[in-house]
Amino acid sequence: MKEKRRALGRGLDAILESPDTEILSKERSGKPAIGNVTNIPVGNIESNPFQPRDSMEEASISELADSIKVLGIIQPLTVRSLGYDKYQLIAGERRLLAARKAGLTEVPAFIRVANDQEMLEMALVENIQRKDLNPIQIAIGFQRLTEECNLTQEQLSQRIGKNRTTISNFIRLLKLPPEIQIAIRNETISMGHARALINMESTDNQLDMLRMILERSLSVREVEDLVRNLRTPLRPKNAEKKQPLPQKFRVIQRSIAEKLSVKVDIQRNTKGKGSIVIAFDSDDDLDRIIAQIL
Repeated sequence: MKEKRRALGRGLDAILESPDTEILSKERSGKPAIGNVTNIPVGNIESNPFQPRDSMEEASISELADSIKVLGIIQPLTVRSLGYDKYQLIAGERRLLAARKAGLTEVPAFIRVANDQEMLEMALVENIQRKDLNPIQIAIGFQRLTEECNLTQEQLSQRIGKNRTTISNFIRLLKLPPEIQIAIRNETISMGHARALINMESTDNQLDMLRMILERSLSVREVEDLVRNLRTPLRPKNAEKKQPLPQKFRVIQRSIAEKLSVKVDIQRNTKGKGSIVIAFDSDDDLDRIIAQIL
């Protein structure tokens, strides 16, 4: 009876087992060589200590395990050699968990050399490329890459293929209050809503707007209009542009101020109407000014 074929993906196991293929070349010791893809016992791979994923849904792992039973692992894992036939996962945590759940004893993996800094960077970059991340998870990944891996936003842009403005917009989300970040994470509000809220001046205003969005189911366009109006106070229709005070009135203003020893302000519109404002510091000061005038 023929041995049951291992579920390593259609065609992938044949490539790996071919003695002619370059990617399965061995070191003289017979151990897998660095830079190659080969089958590695599941028990010889330890988890990535820099794994950035905060949670993995059991249902999602089970679905992937069912797929692996039928199709095998299509994309090899990435590991680094620790020596003595031990390996540490760089990328592919979800695939490794699903492979264990599917009962596989070996998995295809690409072996490479990486230090801890590179391990962290590769794990974060792979994590960011996932399609099931919410904006806050992406923002945290971008921030960790810039801070912990000492990457500028421009360098990060080149590594992940996203423009610098996109990266900056995501990182700015982390400046929002926790209540709003939770709403983004839970998909209660969208990235568009969040970007509008960033432009508000105070945390209280941001939280008030969040409540308004939830209560009224406001669209992104409606929120943008509201925020714009709050930042631009309405000018009364009959408001007139203040005109410079003519020279002769400036002379009079200065003379009154000197005589009374107080600050004097003459306000006058283009029609000749206006007022004279005389400042005083106390009741006694006011009595003194009145006595001088009268």
